[in-house]
Amino acid sequence: MRSILAVLAGVLSVACAPSAQSAQQALGTGTLVVLNKGANTAALVDLATAEVYATLPTGVGPHEAAVSPDGRTAVVADYGNQAPGKTLTVLDLAARRVAKTIDLGEHRRPHGIAWLPDGRRVAVTSETSGAVLRVDVASGRVEAAVPTREKGSHMLALSPDGKRVYTSNIESGSLSAMDLESGAHLGTVPTGAGAEGIDVTPDGAQVWVTNREANDVSVVDARTLRPVATVPSAAFPIRVKVTPDGTRALVTNAMSGELRVFDVATRREVAMIPLAEGGANPVPVGVLVSPDGAMAYVAMMEGNEVAAVDLRAGRIVGRIRPGEGPDGMAWSPLAK
Repeated sequence: MRSILAVLAGVLSVACAPSAQSAQQALGTGTLVVLNKGANTAALVDLATAEVYATLPTGVGPHEAAVSPDGRTAVVADYGNQAPGKTLTVLDLAARRVAKTIDLGEHRRPHGIAWLPDGRRVAVTSETSGAVLRVDVASGRVEAAVPTREKGSHMLALSPDGKRVYTSNIESGSLSAMDLESGAHLGTVPTGAGAEGIDVTPDGAQVWVTNREANDVSVVDARTLRPVATVPSAAFPIRVKVTPDGTRALVTNAMSGELRVFDVATRREVAMIPLAEGGANPVPVGVLVSPDGAMAYVAMMEGNEVAAVDLRAGRIVGRIRPGEGPDGMAWSPLAK
């Protein structure tokens, strides 16, 4: 699987000039966990001050992270670089230390990850196995590998009750749906070339998938597993995140350097927020929304920044410098 930087090579030739971090206002509450792919670290950011207050080591190529329901533990998927990764790094956020490393054995290229509602296990994709793994975090044991039946299963999203898992499959250009406990395969939905970003609306009714090579977004009915809309997007839509109230879907466009905002009900674009500073494309990828829906955080790999976007004002209100190549993010209510 080619990395996003490899895909964009030749398209982007100008590096983004560094800018000063803005800490003049609170950028939310709690801690933002930011994964730095270029440095193999996780930065812990105090959103009240925009300060990076701890930097912890991870495995090679940390791509995505998830924080436990109690906010005390983060699990990082170590995707690897040239050599495929096969570990999860478990971070004790309260103690600000690495708690353990979980070896996934034969399962390589872990990427999309989410905690299950029981607060004991995580679901994580393995691209090489073409499966979603159920992993007990305390014991470090892989309980099951649920096949997606597709190629390049990259990101995942859970239904609100945590019983169903959906994966975006880059190579197959599709969405897979599985029952996570029984392992039953519920269906496959063709979406578009380069299906990568994925999220489920809070009511569980819709699944949104960004098709990075097709430059559009698919909306799928979660009950029938049928596409209900294809929404045009700007260049290289790579991630999508639905706001907690279910009214907006935020899409990062890596090649055009923008955050696009769509109305979930009408499926129409309602806002475009440029993320570049000084004219260079910072390559926005990861996107996260604060629990209150007020702020969005956009990780920009080439800019080595996270932009804090006030969603009510529709503009950037702060920039965080977490490290080299920031991408995946997660949020914890724990404060510094």
